[in-house]
Amino acid sequence: MSGNAILVTGGAGYIGSHTVRQLGERGERVVTLDNLSKGFRENVLYGEFVEGDTADKVLVSRLLDEHRIDTVIHFAAHTVVPESVADPLKYYRNNTCATRNLLECCAAGGIRQFVFSSTAAVYGIPEQERCSEDTPTRPINPYGMSKLMSEQMLRDLGAASDLRYVVLRYFNVAGSDPEGRIGQSTPDATLLIKVAAELALGKRDVLSIFGTDYPTRDGTGVRDYIHVEDLADAHLKALDYLRTGAESQILNCGYGQGYSVREVLDTMQRVHGAPLNIIEQDRRAGDPPALIAGADKIRQVLGWTPRFDDLEEITRSSLNWERKLTGRSR
Repeated sequence: MSGNAILVTGGAGYIGSHTVRQLGERGERVVTLDNLSKGFRENVLYGEFVEGDTADKVLVSRLLDEHRIDTVIHFAAHTVVPESVADPLKYYRNNTCATRNLLECCAAGGIRQFVFSSTAAVYGIPEQERCSEDTPTRPINPYGMSKLMSEQMLRDLGAASDLRYVVLRYFNVAGSDPEGRIGQSTPDATLLIKVAAELALGKRDVLSIFGTDYPTRDGTGVRDYIHVEDLADAHLKALDYLRTGAESQILNCGYGQGYSVREVLDTMQRVHGAPLNIIEQDRRAGDPPALIAGADKIRQVLGWTPRFDDLEEITRSSLNWERKLTGRSR
C-alpha cells in the first residue's frame, strides 16, 4: 500500500462510490472529486470529498499537489448513449476534453499511475459476439467515441512520458453493495436491471423489450452483466498491478458469458415474486445482437477473480437497493 493518496474523479457516482468504499475499507487514502451532476455526496463513505469539476485545471492541480496524489482513478463522465447521439458536443466536452485537461494536470504533476473507466461501446457492432481486447474498435455513437479518444490520449501520453495506465472496458454493470449501503441511485436510469427493479416496485408503468428477432437463443439481445462489486474490485486490482511497476494494459471487464433480455427479466420476476408489465417493440438502431466480454486477459494479468458472477444475486441486490430508495423517498 502506498503512503500517497489516490484521486478518484466521479467517485460519488454509481461505480465510483463502490470503488471508493472498497479503497477505504482497505485503508487507502482517498480524495474524491465530483461535481454532483449525477453523483450523491452521501454515497462517498470514505476519505475526503471535494465538490468540483475534472475540467477545472486549477482545482485538479491543487488537489494533486496538496494531497501528494500518485494515482488517479478516472470515472467522471456522461454515459447515456441516446443522449450522446442527441447532444454529441456535451459528451466530447465532458468526457474527452475534460479528460484531456485532467491528463495535462497529471503530466505536470508527475502522476505515474492512472486507471481509466472505459466501455465496451468502443467496439461498436463487432463481427463476433465475443470481444477480445484486440477486437477492432469502431464506435457507433459519440459516447463510445468520446471514450476511445480518451484511450488514445492515454496511449500517446504513456508513450511520451513515465505515466502507466490500465484501461478497463466495462460491459453491462448492475447490482449494488450487498450490505445495502450504496447502489445505483441515478434518476431516469437506462440500465436494464435497474429499470426492471424500478418497474417491479411500481416506479415505472411498463418496460420495453427492443427487438425480439435477433439471431440469439430467444430472439432478444444478449449482454454480459457484471456485478458492480466485482467491477470495483477490478479497479483495486489494477491499482495493485500498477504499483508493481508493470506495463500499461487495456482490459475487458466482464464475466465472459451472456444473458438475454428475456433471461434477465425472467430472473427479476422470479426474484420479485410477481410478473412485470413488459411489451415488445422493434429493434433500436445500433444495438448489436450480442456483446460478450472476452475476459481471460483480466484474470491472467490482474489475478482478478469475480465473487458475484450470478445473475440472480445481481438482480436481487439491485431490487433490494431499489426498495431502500423507495423507503427513503416516502
